[in-house]
Amino acid sequence: MAGVIVIAGLAQGMGREVAKLMAARGWSIAGFDVDSVGVASLEKELAARESDHLLATVDISDRKAVLEFRDRALDRFGHVDTVLSNVGVAFFGPFEEADLDKALRCLEINVIGMAAVFQAFLPTMRARREGKLVAMSSLVGQVPFPFESIYSASKFAVEGLVLSMRYEVEPFGIKVALIQPAQVSTGFAAKVHKLPPEGSSYRERVRRFIERDEQLIESATTPSQAAEKIIAVLEADNPPVRSQVDLMSTVFLWLNRLLPLRLRDAILLRHMGIRE
Repeated sequence: MAGVIVIAGLAQGMGREVAKLMAARGWSIAGFDVDSVGVASLEKELAARESDHLLATVDISDRKAVLEFRDRALDRFGHVDTVLSNVGVAFFGPFEEADLDKALRCLEINVIGMAAVFQAFLPTMRARREGKLVAMSSLVGQVPFPFESIYSASKFAVEGLVLSMRYEVEPFGIKVALIQPAQVSTGFAAKVHKLPPEGSSYRERVRRFIERDEQLIESATTPSQAAEKIIAVLEADNPPVRSQVDLMSTVFLWLNRLLPLRLRDAILLRHMGIRE
């Protein structure tokens, strides 16, 4: 049954496709993103379809703006049934060479940003004793990949936060779930693919990793295909705690559960073309 969904991070990619498909299924869409151009174009699409919506340009790290959007959404719709946190930025490169100030920004957006939007809507869900909180995690939230140490750390944190919070909020009728994509054919990863400088000890392995990763992206699940699977979680009465949207994440998470660490690592490094 349709209801009201908040989507944080809906200007592009999977978030945008989820918003459009949910609107087509009769849901009211409340959402925001820092990408003002993407928000404006999505608003035009939803308006052309006469879909009930409230969109805004909001930076997830602006706590006051997130709470102001929460208030606007509740004033407009009265309540919210589901919140999807799709906020996130990528981070790529050898850990030794990582800019830790930029790393802190990644953790702020990916972890605390998610926490901010969930915390904003939790009180009314708890009062109504129903609701659903869904976070976009990643395969690397359980299976860390080389050259993605900071991003992996952020997704490990997302999973830990959500799984811990689940114990606290489920007694109030609130369902919690994680989505764990690996490769989806968006520009998300490619935007940060960058070779280390000449002379870096990591340059050649990073080059091979990028080459392989971009091959995988070309044949990966599309945002619209991923959105269909995400919607199945959003609309489920009792969604699984973890769900995947692509074959790669399903396979590697299965291997992660069953194989000894050394064998899993060997498969991963061979798969990404960087096993020495």
